[in-house]
Formats: sequence, C-alpha cells, structure tokens
Amino acid sequence: MLSVVIPTLNAERSLVRTLTSLVEPAMRGLVRDVVIADGGSTDQTLDIAEDAGCEIVRANATRGGLLDAGARAAKGPWLLFLRAETALEPGWDAEAYQFIRQGGEKRAATFRFALDDKRWSARRAEMVYRLRNKILALPYGDQGLLISKSQYERLGGYKPLNVLEDVDLVTRLKRQLGRAGLTRLASKAIASGTPRSSIRSAALLTLYTLGVSPEKLQR
Repeated sequence: MLSVVIPTLNAERSLVRTLTSLVEPAMRGLVRDVVIADGGSTDQTLDIAEDAGCEIVRANATRGGLLDAGARAAKGPWLLFLRAETALEPGWDAEAYQFIRQGGEKRAATFRFALDDKRWSARRAEMVYRLRNKILALPYGDQGLLISKSQYERLGGYKPLNVLEDVDLVTRLKRQLGRAGLTRLASKAIASGTPRSSIRSAALLTLYTLGVSPEKLQR
C-alpha cells in the first residue's frame, strides 16, 4: 500500500534508526517497499540499505531531484517521504492507515515534529516549529509527508531544489485545496538534527514567506 522514499547522502549514522521505525509497519503490510534515493554516498549508507532489503536508486541530483527519482521508482499507490535522520514513533502506522482509509487521496499528511535531544534549546526549537505550523501550515520534510502518488503527480512532484523543496510542494498543494489539504497527524517524527539547524530552517522559511524564491535561497 505504502512506499517510503528516503533521500540519502552519507547517512550511515542515522539511517538504521530511521529504517527500524519502518520494520513493524512492513511486517503488518502497510509498508510495501522502501526506496533509498542516494546522491553518491561514500560511507556505509548503501550497505545498510541493501542489508535492509531496500530498493536503491542512484542519482546525481539535488535533494528535490532525489525525492522525485525515488517517487518514480516507488511501487505503492501511496508515498511517504521521510528524511534519513527522521524516525517515526511507534504507532504511526495505525494513524497513517486511518488517514488513507478516510479518503485522503487528494490531501496530504505530516507528523508532529520532535528532536532527539533533551536540552531546553531543543524544546524551544520544537515550539518554533509548532508555531510555524499553526500560523503558516508549511511543514518541513523532517516532519515526513504522506501523499497519494496520483496527487503527487498532479502537483508536478518535487522541483530540483536543495532547500525548501518540501515547502514548495506543500505550497502548491495549499493553492489547490487550501489549508484543508494538509492534515497534521499526532504521531511524532523524531529528528536527530540540532536545535540550531531547526532555527536556521525557520529563518529560511521566513525569507520564503517574504517572497524570496527557493532558487535564490538555494544559492
């Protein structure tokens, strides 16, 4: 039913944790296949992916290009785009299945952002994410994105960007369906990034909402 697409580039430190969160849903039949779209890893990333039985797509591309290459190789009618440094908490599959069964073909869903960090600065970064989601309804890729393959294709897929490729896609979805087109699930997407990187992402989004194009932000 569901294909998970993960873009990678030297992701050996986090990939095992991410793939582990997909094992039980795969055993229960929700996850049909996992596609690793790799941009030229030189560490053990591809060995880990092969050992886990993932399909591997190699491409010399931006992150947006890798995501799109993975989507084209995916076999399922539903796509779950997930960062290599993001693991989903136990129980996420039941909530995702309910979203699919309730007729989410034209909509998309994301998870609740959390950091794998016990410091207060991590909680502050999570609050920034929650506030941004509440005001702008523009999630980042480290929150995951669940979308039907047919809707993904109607939207034109990911553009070949290295920054805000996720926000760009969701913006196109919102233009089509408004805020009702995006559902935030209660399950957490737990990222292994740092609070500083999360604040940097918020700054990029601020510039984007002020009219700076993703292409300029990428440069």
